[in-house]
Amino acid sequence: MSETAPTIWWIRRDMRLADNPALCAAIERGGPIIPVFIMDEVHDSYGVVPRWRMGLGADALAGALEDRGSRLVLRRGDALTTLRQIARETGARSVVWSVLVDPDAKNRDEKVRDALEEDGLEVIRKTGHVLFDPWTVETKTGGFYRVYTPFWRSVQNRELSEPLSTPGTIPAPSDWPASDDLADWALDAPMHRGAEIVRPHFTIGERAAQGRLGAFMAHGVDDYAQARDIPGKTGTSLLSENLTLGEISARTCWHAGLEAMRQGKSGAETFLKELVWRDFAHHLSYHTPQITTRNWRSEWDAFPWNEDASHPHVRAWQQGRTGIRFVDAAMRELYVTGNMHNRGRMIVGSYLCKHLMSHWKIGLDWFADTLRDWDPASNAMGWQWVAGSGPDASPYFRVFNPVTQLDKFDRNRVYEGRWIAEGRSNPDPLASAFFDAIPQSWGLSANDTYPDPVVSAEDGRRRALDAYQNRHS
Repeated sequence: MSETAPTIWWIRRDMRLADNPALCAAIERGGPIIPVFIMDEVHDSYGVVPRWRMGLGADALAGALEDRGSRLVLRRGDALTTLRQIARETGARSVVWSVLVDPDAKNRDEKVRDALEEDGLEVIRKTGHVLFDPWTVETKTGGFYRVYTPFWRSVQNRELSEPLSTPGTIPAPSDWPASDDLADWALDAPMHRGAEIVRPHFTIGERAAQGRLGAFMAHGVDDYAQARDIPGKTGTSLLSENLTLGEISARTCWHAGLEAMRQGKSGAETFLKELVWRDFAHHLSYHTPQITTRNWRSEWDAFPWNEDASHPHVRAWQQGRTGIRFVDAAMRELYVTGNMHNRGRMIVGSYLCKHLMSHWKIGLDWFADTLRDWDPASNAMGWQWVAGSGPDASPYFRVFNPVTQLDKFDRNRVYEGRWIAEGRSNPDPLASAFFDAIPQSWGLSANDTYPDPVVSAEDGRRRALDAYQNRHS
């Protein structure tokens, strides 16, 4: 094998130059490096906002590469076919990528690896998307953890090597293969008029992600344990948007959290626990891939959830018109920003699955279409947790009251006022923006009367508990 043959760096959810083991492995191999992003069969299956956000992340990475005399080759098509084509065009004899463990990516990657190796290409796979690889964490009796708390205890004191530095140079080939124009992919087209509303709320690229981490460690982490539950405050790091695309590494965030702990910042351990919660989701996705598509606990298969996504109650939930103010505020925040506060995610999930008695997969699909930080493992585990059908789940008989939750976590109605316009003579611009972002076919206006609850907190709780008890009777 010629030492000067190019190496293809196949980029997926590692859109960064710092702490990127795959990129470093490509550089160590010697020879030119051809960074490639493919809008492939897996990426094309993603929902509207995640696919659009991925394209924006690729564009930011392209700029960072150009600053170092490199470039990003964009292609659209089947992953294996495209990689083979680029290898033929460039004479590349090796392909390097970062390991992903969610079922769709894992299946794609195994197929690609086997085929490329049969072609005689060297395949180099490097970990780095999570803190701790799933095959390295086991219970004392062997096997994987099914409950978060012992999982956390097993990894919290593990040594984790320091993040890798950003390479000074990225060797470029003398001739570049052709690249698509990102604009031709029109990833924003399905957003229609909502694109210009949502786009300003994104924080895109590695440099922005590092700035976000630095600001949080300087000003937010100390109060994180308490502030993270207050939806009217910016009390969370918001780094999930960047972590899901690898615009910053989990290891970089981990070491920043450890340093904050050494400085005595009280919320730092809670931040580290949230990073490990993300790992826990990916470990479960690796060990039990069915978590992304069906009930993790099979005994829930016969539970009488509504599975009709067109049901009027589900439609009201999607449109932020349930008449339950915490639920509606959170659903509108999602539509305007592509984000939803973590407390809101729990409340809207509980309301859909328990008060509205609708299947968690309906919520999973809606989030998969609308979340800027969508992640296949975290989304699945979160929904199954709140529904009661998953590992380490909130018991089904724990039904969050969305009215008292608003009283507890939004006492001054800051969050509600920010997102609900109806009945206000001078609504917040964000609340008004919701009506500019939504499809015109919804026929909604800020001048509408705010609806009565489609299912009240009390009636929903009673119906959910009756269904639970009947299931176990």
